[in-house]
Amino acid sequence: MTLAEPNPGRPNSGLAIRYPRRSLKRAERAFRCSPFRLELLGDMRSHSIAIRQVCGQGGLKSGYSRRALAELQAENEMMWLIALGMLRREVDGQGLTDSFRLTPMGRQVWQALYALSPAQYRPTLVDHLYNTWCRWVRLPSWWQG
Repeated sequence: MTLAEPNPGRPNSGLAIRYPRRSLKRAERAFRCSPFRLELLGDMRSHSIAIRQVCGQGGLKSGYSRRALAELQAENEMMWLIALGMLRREVDGQGLTDSFRLTPMGRQVWQALYALSPAQYRPTLVDHLYNTWCRWVRLPSWWQG
């Protein structure tokens, strides 16, 4: 991860973070393979989203999920996206909440996925297999160097 120059098209944009291409591709693949829709990331750009808004029929009605998810399923999927660096838990004065927000990496992933056509966005069987493999074989951080 390195810092890039400020974006000239956006005043006061500050420094952009450059993530390794491999990390961004892994995060994009993970989101495309998840049961969530791009609208979830779009809304998370401006405000936090509670887990209750994503699971059950509410997640379908809001356009956040492709199917009705149990709260535990939605939580597990969100935790994988946190592990990849796309999301973070919202914190209040009491500690962690049940809400999630986008990280700077998540914003970059949203921009990349938003530009894709539906055919490009749809994950392949290889994408699903690779994503499953990555989730299953989570190497400890000290091993990865």
